[in-house]
Amino acid sequence: MLFTDVSSERAVNVYKKTGFWISKKRGKHIGMTNGMRRIIIPRQRRLNPYTLKGIIRDAGLTDEKFKKLL
Repeated sequence: MLFTDVSSERAVNVYKKTGFWISKKRGKHIGMTNGMRRIIIPRQRRLNPYTLKGIIRDAGLTDEKFKKLL
């Protein structure tokens, strides 16, 4: 499943709901961690669907769980 029209702000809010917190804000990227995993989210109005899918996988989530939290 590909997600279109998801901004970096919406993605950050989803990851906060799953226990991630912002560890770094630098330039065009936001770093988040949950203590075990680290993810990097580019600051964009609309994230590339393939980039977002990779971030979802790196965070240990499924597409269905991400969609419910969105």
